[in-house]
Amino acid sequence: MDNIDNSNPDNQDLDNPVPSDTDYDMPVPTDSDDTDESGISHAPLDLGGSRAVEITKPEAPRQVVRKPATGSTGPTDRIIGVKTFFTKLHPGAVIFLDEQITEWLQKNPDIIIKRTNVVVGEIQAKKTEPNILITVWY
Repeated sequence: MDNIDNSNPDNQDLDNPVPSDTDYDMPVPTDSDDTDESGISHAPLDLGGSRAVEITKPEAPRQVVRKPATGSTGPTDRIIGVKTFFTKLHPGAVIFLDEQITEWLQKNPDIIIKRTNVVVGEIQAKKTEPNILITVWY
């Protein structure tokens, strides 16, 4: 049974190429040729706004300079850093935590502790367990 194929109406031999009158040694014409008569302009599009748009920068609000209070209500030294220590809640880990904090303070004798905070909470690692967290502001 033969398949009827309408895609080859001229009954051309599809195994052989179609003969061409084109000279393949000639360069291919490009859009930049001045001989283009298609009527397409390659000039930039003008939307009627011929003047440059000025963007005004808003003024930044001026910082209000306050005079320091004459009566000191707290320490004059500012907090410059924070260090957090934490460990699991069992005796051996708490002893190790004490040693860590002591060693850190000995290695940094110029640190003046301004504030501390102790919190018990859960920290998620391989499994979630209660931990003690000690935060030291200095």
